[in-house]
Amino acid sequence: MAACAPKLAPLPSVSLPRFPDFIVPIVPAEFADTLVAENEMRGWTFLQAGDLKNAERELTLALKTTPAFYTAEIGLGYVELARRDYKAALAHFDRALERQPADPSALVGRGEASLALNREAEALAAFEAASAVDPALTEIARRVEVLKFRLAGQRLADARAAAAAGRIDEAIRAYTIAIASSPGSPFLNRELAGVERQRGDAASALAHFRMAVDLDTADAGSLTGIGELLEAAGDFDGAEKAYTDALAIEATPALQAKLDALHARAALAQLPAQYREINLAPQITRGELAALIGVHLAPLLQTDRRVDAEPITDVRGDWAAPWILTVARAGVMEPFANHAFQPRTVVRRIDLAQAAERLLARIAPLKPAAATAWESTRWPFTDLAPSHLAYPAASTSVAAGVLTTGPDGSFQPSRVVTGGEAVEAIQRLEKLAGLPAPGKAQR
Repeated sequence: MAACAPKLAPLPSVSLPRFPDFIVPIVPAEFADTLVAENEMRGWTFLQAGDLKNAERELTLALKTTPAFYTAEIGLGYVELARRDYKAALAHFDRALERQPADPSALVGRGEASLALNREAEALAAFEAASAVDPALTEIARRVEVLKFRLAGQRLADARAAAAAGRIDEAIRAYTIAIASSPGSPFLNRELAGVERQRGDAASALAHFRMAVDLDTADAGSLTGIGELLEAAGDFDGAEKAYTDALAIEATPALQAKLDALHARAALAQLPAQYREINLAPQITRGELAALIGVHLAPLLQTDRRVDAEPITDVRGDWAAPWILTVARAGVMEPFANHAFQPRTVVRRIDLAQAAERLLARIAPLKPAAATAWESTRWPFTDLAPSHLAYPAASTSVAAGVLTTGPDGSFQPSRVVTGGEAVEAIQRLEKLAGLPAPGKAQR
C-alpha cells in the first residue's frame, strides 16, 4: 500500500513569502492533527514559495479526501488569485462561504477577487464582513474606508449624470444607493430631494430635505427647498419659518425676495376669492376697484379720512364693503347723490383716471418734484380737449405714468377698464408712493 501512495514533493524552505497579504484560514478544531490539515499546511507552504502546481495538488487532495474540509477550498481560491484567474478564485471562495459564511480568510479572498473583477460593491461588502468578524484585520478596515470613499464618488457621479440626462428614476436609484453607503451625508439627501422634485414626488423630496437639515442645521439650501415645497402646498406658516431660518444662515437678496413673495401670497390668500379673480376680469366694477385701492394703497387712504362722510346705503353684504367704505370716506371714490355707491357699476377709463388723480394728490407730498411735473403737464390727447371736464384727471394720470394712451394718442375716456388694466394702474401708484406690495413688510 505504501508503494501505491502518491509520492509527496519535498517541502521548500520559505524565507520570504511570495504572497504576504494572503490570509491563512484557521483549521476547524475537528480537523486538527489530521492528514487533510497536513495537506493544507503543505499546500500553503508551496503557495508562498510560488509553486502553484504543487500547492493546488496538495489542497485538491485534501478536499477530495474530505469534501467538508472547506479551508482547502479557501486555499484553492488563493491559488487562483495567485494565477490571476479571478473568476475561478471567486467560485472557490463562494463554495467555502456556503459552508462557513463567517470565515474571515474566505471573505477577504472573495473581496480581493471581486475587486480584481471591478465589482467594487461586492468587494466592499466582503471586506466589511471580514472586518466585523475579525477586528484585528486593520489593513482590511483601511481598505474598507478607501473603497467607501471611491464608491461614493462614483455613485455620486453616476447619479448626477443620470439626473442631468433626465433619467430621473435611474438618478433616484443611484442617490439611494449612495445614501445607503453614506447615511450621514446631508448633500446627498439634498441632491436626492432635488431629483425627487423633478419627478413631482413632493412628499419624498420634503422628507430628504428635512433629513439633510437634521444632518446639517446650517444647510440653507435644504431649508430653502423645504420652504418652496411648503409654500407650494399652501403651508405658508411652515414656509415662512423655513425661509426665515435659511436667511439667518445665508442672507441673500434672492432668499429675501422669496420671503417677501411668500408674505404677499399669504396676504392674498386671506382675501376673498372675488378679489383674487379681479386680474382676469374682462371688466372691473366700482366695488372691485375700491378693493384694489384699499388693499394696495391703504396708507394713502389713512392720510385724509373724512369723518363727516355721508352713509352709503347699498353695500351691506357686499364682499368689498370694508374697502368701499374706506375709499369713500377718504374721498377717492365718492358715492352718488342718492348715497348709493353702486358697487356693481362698470368702471370706465375716465372713472379710473379720476380715482388716480385723487390718489396722486396724496402721493404729491412724498414726491414734490415729480408731482410738479405731472400736475403742470397738458397732455395732447387726440380725443379729449383741454376744456373737457375730465381732462385734468386724464392728463395728470397719463403724465404720472399711471395710465397710458392708445397708439393714436387717444385717451378713450368711455372705454371699459379690464381687471388687468386696473391692477397695473394701482401697482404703478403703489410704486410711485414707495409702498411695499400687500403682505411685504417695510424694511
